[in-house]
Amino acid sequence: MRFYFIIILLISLSFNAQVLAQSDEPVDAHISTEQLHLSMSIGAGVITNPLYGADNIPLVIIPQIAFYGQQWFFDNGRVGYSIKQTQQHNLSLVTELNPESRFFIDWHPQNIFALKSVSSNNQFIQLETDTSPQQININNISKRKLVLDAGISYSFVAEQQMLSVQALHDVNSAYNGWRAAIQWQYHGQVGNLQLKPTVGVNYKSAQLNDYYYGLNSDETLLGKIVVGSSWQPYAKIDARWLLSKANALRFHLAYYDYSAMDSSPLFERHYSTTAFIGFEHTF
Repeated sequence: MRFYFIIILLISLSFNAQVLAQSDEPVDAHISTEQLHLSMSIGAGVITNPLYGADNIPLVIIPQIAFYGQQWFFDNGRVGYSIKQTQQHNLSLVTELNPESRFFIDWHPQNIFALKSVSSNNQFIQLETDTSPQQININNISKRKLVLDAGISYSFVAEQQMLSVQALHDVNSAYNGWRAAIQWQYHGQVGNLQLKPTVGVNYKSAQLNDYYYGLNSDETLLGKIVVGSSWQPYAKIDARWLLSKANALRFHLAYYDYSAMDSSPLFERHYSTTAFIGFEHTF
């Protein structure tokens, strides 16, 4: 229910922004090329970690770095090569670190560019005394690797709106699976207020989910646990109140649904949220 409430809220916000912005100068979703886009946000925020025994990730200083050449580009940890690009269509080869490992590795780039375990020596894990047999602390499972994914991405841009799809497979054969996503984003402006609502859904293969959130028979007394494939919706809203050409007040809220993972005992809650409010300076 939480996710559907956020979906309705974002659709309402984007509709209102579109209606109110009709008399303003239109804002499109294109980005200029051959130019370094660098900004820094300073404020207070958090990424909630849904796993047992894991700490939430504080957000204080958040860099944003992007550079788009004629074909090569870097965008906050995502590297790509455009095969075909026009004003409306962009087809690219892309590579990025798998975002699931951000829950296991505090310094994961997804936690640095946010506005985007310890191995056990025992043969069997001893469950924490304050958890039930169906709750496993991530500090007591085998280490999950940092995984590099690569694949193909397509974006369609129509004035203020952008629809994108992608499909990626792991490069270093850590989980031998793949993931895909479809996302809609709107870029609107009402006076000094810039709004960017986003909704989407991620597909994750059984191999990916079992690697990160499943358990091997030597990790727990519960025996081997598989999770299977999943469809996971998400919603985000990003807002900027422009103070000047270079400065703005920044607000970001995101919700990621993990209810499809209810068969995994690693989850304390079946959602993750990102919230941030602060000051942004563009260089």
